[in-house]
Order: sequence, then structure tokens, then C-alpha cells
Amino acid sequence: MNTFTIVRPEHLNHHGYLFGGQLLKWVDENAWLIAARDFPGCLLVTRAMDRIDFKTRVKSGSILRFSILPHHQGKTSITYSVEVFSDEPGADEEKHVFSTKVIFVSVDENGVKRLLPKKDSYRSSSG
Repeated sequence: MNTFTIVRPEHLNHHGYLFGGQLLKWVDENAWLIAARDFPGCLLVTRAMDRIDFKTRVKSGSILRFSILPHHQGKTSITYSVEVFSDEPGADEEKHVFSTKVIFVSVDENGVKRLLPKKDSYRSSSG
């Protein structure tokens, strides 16, 4: 599934480009939104992000596209592959700016892991 956001001046670092921490926040938030839709009724928390790979800087005014797809489901966890692309103002094409995998764990109200329902298909991958 694709989600989008725009980079505004308040998202920039002291060099005038997108602050990496802001991008990580968006990655976690958008991936969680997809996971929550894929597993309604489950309490999901972020367990980890795989390798954090910033490929290039991002200018203010860029539209970011977050491509988020299920990668692997375990008994209590689900991993999503996240690719981020930037469409800068006036650019002819997007550029790949970031990638990672985000792992969420299903827990109960006490924070104890619980089984995830097995998914054969995902709402996010069908649109």
C-alpha cells in the first residue's frame, strides 16, 4: 500500500534537508497504520527496525511516497518492508531515498506476546 506526506520547513534539519528522525517517525507511524488495518483487533507494538538506510537527502516541498508491504509473518510478529520515494518540486521522476523493514509484535493489555491470526491475504496489498 502507498501512503504520502509532504516535507515542510518544520521537518528540516540544520542543513536545510529532511531530518532523519522525522522520516523514521513517519516510517514507524505509516507502517503501524497498515499493520493495524491488516490485523484489526490486535494490539501491535513496534519491536524493531531492520537496517536503517538513508540513500539521499530530501528537500523541502518534496512529496514522499511510502510503499509498505507485508514481508514475513511469524507466530506473534509481522514484518513489513518499507521503501520511501521522493518527488521533489519540479522533478521529472521519483528517487528512492530510504528503505527498512519494521517488525511489529502482537501483545495483550499487559504487554505479553500473543498469537497473531494467520493471514492468507492482506487488505493493504489489495489496495
